Amino acid sequence: MTLGNRNLMIELAVRYRLPAVYSDRYFAESGGLVSFGNNAADLFGRAATYVDLILKGANPADLPVQLPTKFELIVNLKTAKTLGLTISESFLTRADEVIE
Repeated sequence: MTLGNRNLMIELAVRYRLPAVYSDRYFAESGGLVSFGNNAADLFGRAATYVDLILKGANPADLPVQLPTKFELIVNLKTAKTLGLTISESFLTRADEVIE
């Protein structure tokens, strides 16, 4: 539900000048200020490994639960400028992706 309404959420945050941080990269790509969350490509790759093990006969109940291990920080400088914010250089260097 949240992802489906992301454009409305971003629009309201920008309209009311709220510097928001989102959990999914799609928000930053759609105009959100910052997103910090797990790397979906890594999760899908690890899920494929589980599918492979199950197809080879592994019992799903015997496979360990895995937590995300790779996270990504994305900053949208265009939105920062719209909000009148200055993002520090040290924060930008830590970002995995900067949208200009």
